[in-house]
Amino acid sequence: MNKTEEANDEKHYVLIVFAVIVGIAGIYLRFINDAHMYTWIANILLILGVAIALKAIFAILK
Repeated sequence: MNKTEEANDEKHYVLIVFAVIVGIAGIYLRFINDAHMYTWIANILLILGVAIALKAIFAILK
């Protein structure tokens, strides 16, 4: 497989969509309640979403 086909592989874009969904879940969870536990979970989801998105983007660029 050449580099263009490898960069346009569907698995990269599925991973980016998953990362966006996780990030949006973190954002919505932040506004549910003002409890300390929900804030921690929201921050963890946001960080996890960013990490997954960066992994997918670097896989495309590689």
